[in-house]
Amino acid sequence: MPKDEHQAGVAKVAEIIKDVRIAMLTTIDDDGHLVSRPMAVQQVEFDGDLWFVSDGDARKVHQIQHGARTNVSFASNGAWLSVAGDAEVRHDRQKLEELWNPVLEAWFPDGPDMAGIALVKIHADTAEYWDAPGSKVTTLISYVKARVKGERAEVGENEVVDL
Repeated sequence: MPKDEHQAGVAKVAEIIKDVRIAMLTTIDDDGHLVSRPMAVQQVEFDGDLWFVSDGDARKVHQIQHGARTNVSFASNGAWLSVAGDAEVRHDRQKLEELWNPVLEAWFPDGPDMAGIALVKIHADTAEYWDAPGSKVTTLISYVKARVKGERAEVGENEVVDL
């Protein structure tokens, strides 16, 4: 993929992520089952890594320590994103303070000094997005027109970005 296309793809991924507050983080448990849970996205400039704050004794932390492959899915108004990569658990006080925000106090009322806080860092290697620009009404009209004409609906773009 040419450099300009790659940069445009990364920029599109970053654009979708910036509008999402809660994502679904999927890990693999010890029996090989997929397990998903909502996680608050830490709003930092997307550079290929995603950050989450967690209780260090949570099941997801143990699952990551036993098998690092993860997926994070995002949905915003008319856009969907699936990010795959390896995860790691980190105990980095400086990074925690950098990421800290008032929303985290709902889960960690003692602030960044609370015992047992861990950071989950996702090193994204691929992302796939679907973007249907316009309103939900515009998308619905596209579906109806396709159905009436017996054609496939064209409701936006779908791309895979190697990160």
